[in-house]
Amino acid sequence: MWRADARAMRSPFPVECCGTVGHCASAQLAIARVRPHWHSGQSHTIYLVDRTDTLLAKLADIATEREALARELLDPAVLADHRRVRDLSIRKAALDSVADAFVRYQSLRAEHAELSEAIRDGADAELAAMARTELPEVEARMREVLEGAVEELVTADDRAIGSVMLEVRAGVGGDEAGLWAADLLRMYQKFAAARGWQVETIEASQDEGLGGVRWAIVNIRGEGVWSDLDHEAGTHCVKRVPATESQGRIHTSTATVAVLPEPREVDVTIDPDEVDEHVTTAQGPGGQNVNKVATAVHLIHRPTGIEVRMQETKSQQQNREKAWRLLRARLYELEIQKQREQEARARNEQIGSGGRAERIRTYRWKEGMVVDHRLNESFGLSGVMEGGLGEIVEGLRRQEIERRLKAM
Repeated sequence: MWRADARAMRSPFPVECCGTVGHCASAQLAIARVRPHWHSGQSHTIYLVDRTDTLLAKLADIATEREALARELLDPAVLADHRRVRDLSIRKAALDSVADAFVRYQSLRAEHAELSEAIRDGADAELAAMARTELPEVEARMREVLEGAVEELVTADDRAIGSVMLEVRAGVGGDEAGLWAADLLRMYQKFAAARGWQVETIEASQDEGLGGVRWAIVNIRGEGVWSDLDHEAGTHCVKRVPATESQGRIHTSTATVAVLPEPREVDVTIDPDEVDEHVTTAQGPGGQNVNKVATAVHLIHRPTGIEVRMQETKSQQQNREKAWRLLRARLYELEIQKQREQEARARNEQIGSGGRAERIRTYRWKEGMVVDHRLNESFGLSGVMEGGLGEIVEGLRRQEIERRLKAM
């Protein structure tokens, strides 16, 4: 499966510790008695003692996968495929911190076993006294490393997705909604530039008169792109005096944002026989080529009913390639949505459902601030519109980590 948490896990591995084979009871006790902490400075209790074996098994699996990826990246056949190298490198980078934490934890556990053995043996009183002094420090480091590894573990899959389709559509508000959609698109382009990501326009429908955007789909590629942009999906509301307003009244307009992870070709298998492809002439503004040359591509995936139309370029082949990429991304998102709904149903059976308003963020021009309704916090408007989304993104990321840890 394309998600790590859906993979089958091996049984916990045997470890030499304190003279016995298995998971060291004294090491687990050490984890239990060190007070947990939340890395951002917030108070947060993560109860790991009852699931240490399972967590270590997951970490071992990830360390093994990291080694396999490293070997694959040395394969000459793989190195000849630049896109494959990029995908494998992003996946490996997402696993590195987790695998490194596992290696550090193993080293600390071996050190813990040696100190425990010195205390039990007692033959050398001075050595035993030193061991008693060092043991609490080792236990504290073990807890810290394991907590950090768990946090990295629950976000590893997100960080492994290095390409997304971001779609911005004008909502309620007429021409002003189109102008607002264009502003949002520029905001994300600036954020991507600051992150060093690559941006490619897949399709766009612009209002040439006012400079607004009816809709636009861009492909954004780079490390961490999905984990940073996933929570941008939703309705973005703006309160300001539109450029088209002659009496200075404040209007409320909206634009919607969708963020779809773009899968690798190996992640989603599409049977070509299940897809109807039609080639037509382009429609709408576009010059002499419109309505004369059959360059637009229309795909229909019959099992799901998903349709994709692409007429962004004058090349039929380029439109076909973009259409298939977009279809693959939408099918991938459909699978993710199904899994999220299953997880939500299982969680709601225990804690009940909590509805969330469609509006995720409001941009208030008069007050010069942006309010994110999920964080219930406000941020400076000018910085955000210039692509300064880092603080908001980090807050939402940590909120999601906390939710996942509670659901473990």
